[in-house]
Amino acid sequence: MVDIAARVHNHKWKIDPIVRSLIDTDFYKLLMCQSVFRNKPDAQVTFSLINRSKTIRIAELIDEGELREQLDHVRTLSLSRGESTWLRGNTFYGRRQMFSPDFMEWFENLRLPPYHLEKRDGQYELTFEGSWPEVMMWEIPALAVLMELRGRAVLGKMGRFELQVLYARAMTKLWEKVETLRGVDDLRIADFGTRRRHSFLWQNWCVQAMMEGLGKKFVGTSNCLIAMRQDIEAIGTNAHELPMVYSALADTDDELGEAPYQVLADWHEEHDGNLRIMLPDTYGTKGFLENAPDWLAGWTGIRIDSGDPATGANVAIDWWKSRGEDPTKKLIIFSDGLDVDKIVELQKQFVGKANISFGWGTLLTNDFRGLTENDALAPFSLVCKAISVNGRPTVKLSDNPNKAMGPADQIKRYKRVFAVGAQETQEVVV
Repeated sequence: MVDIAARVHNHKWKIDPIVRSLIDTDFYKLLMCQSVFRNKPDAQVTFSLINRSKTIRIAELIDEGELREQLDHVRTLSLSRGESTWLRGNTFYGRRQMFSPDFMEWFENLRLPPYHLEKRDGQYELTFEGSWPEVMMWEIPALAVLMELRGRAVLGKMGRFELQVLYARAMTKLWEKVETLRGVDDLRIADFGTRRRHSFLWQNWCVQAMMEGLGKKFVGTSNCLIAMRQDIEAIGTNAHELPMVYSALADTDDELGEAPYQVLADWHEEHDGNLRIMLPDTYGTKGFLENAPDWLAGWTGIRIDSGDPATGANVAIDWWKSRGEDPTKKLIIFSDGLDVDKIVELQKQFVGKANISFGWGTLLTNDFRGLTENDALAPFSLVCKAISVNGRPTVKLSDNPNKAMGPADQIKRYKRVFAVGAQETQEVVV
């Protein structure tokens, strides 16, 4: 096992590029990329970095030269022969040849497009523009680079013993969480922590700790590179990006109202089983389910990613019942800002009411809270989102108004079209 503290101290990270592979990304990104490649390959999209934690002035913490060096390195990456063989030949979600030959040929020749970087008021403005299939692949590596460079700025000031103690404390903290989860009956949990991880080495250590500590209760990781190297399941389905872009392409209010369902109709043509998981909160879960076509009730499950998770799960259960479906045969995946206490609480609350699973993210792979002076390594809420397509702005409403994004006039329009009323505000931690 890698001695992370020694690696940090002795090599000052020079042998460790932050992103070391095009598949050092989330599995859902590859699934969505293939769907976009098939259905909307010519859409011109702009992605942008968004720091929701305004008090973290990342441009004052991260050296611009180092940031450019890491981003430039990402642009040199391409699939290795071994990675291509794994994607072409591995079984994902019980299906061989998940990725089509034409998509794989395109992916094997992919190099990520240029980026645009500026400093403004203590923050970095980082944007990516181009064809949707190419630009979307920047999201995860861009976030990983920013998060890890912020960590390196802190770690670079520490001595050898201080680093050893820091990582020992972080390992103990995580292992205590694992020990708590061991006692949870019928638990199913996966690592969803790539985008805001402390580092690749740390995420890899966390995954191995979960594998040893939880056994079959640990069902896999969203990180494709780690899944390949550790020979475990790659986990993930789809994200808000798809309905956000489809909706921005709509010409009329009627087309806008149908766009989130068109996304899932395209997905329905490509995937079955546990890949048929709805993510209904982009424009409000309640309205999405009330207006959903009947065929969606037959899908395998739902992912809860904003708002109060228990409320969202109960809404889903009531909706399945209203459509004549048995909720105990459906899958509910919780994935929003989870930590151990909330995981334990939700498992106890919904066990027997549905099949429950958890996607554990930032507070698995980057929980250094309380371990450094001034909490300098505490995680913060950094995202990279599609902000426009073909010159039109995108909008996300969410079940939590604090996660909403888009121009004010368009947010107002979307709330009208999707009949979104009063919403309960939730704190965005990560």
